[in-house]
Amino acid sequence: MPDPDLAPRLRTLLEQLPDDAVPITYQQAAEALGLAPPRTIQRVALALETLMREDVAAGRPLIAALVVSRRGDLPRPGFFELAVALERFPSEPAHHEEAYRQELARVMALRPGPS
Repeated sequence: MPDPDLAPRLRTLLEQLPDDAVPITYQQAAEALGLAPPRTIQRVALALETLMREDVAAGRPLIAALVVSRRGDLPRPGFFELAVALERFPSEPAHHEEAYRQELARVMALRPGPS
């Protein structure tokens, strides 16, 4: 059963991480949220999809861009699929990495500065 509090908890986590600590991996997000198996990565991915839908509806950059795969510095394929479906990214996969880098820059630009 999905945890309805997971997406808001994940948003709070991502908003509160210092700039030099992002992006984080899906596994790091799961651990920081205290998720226990099974399907921890899947639960993080579903929460990220919720955040993506909220951000697009509110006209905000995709905070989900702060979470990447441990096998590289890009999000998992589902991020790109949903970004295309939400009309945030171009449909052509060759342009996804560039679109992601631009989205990440927009997210970082809106983060509060050090206090």
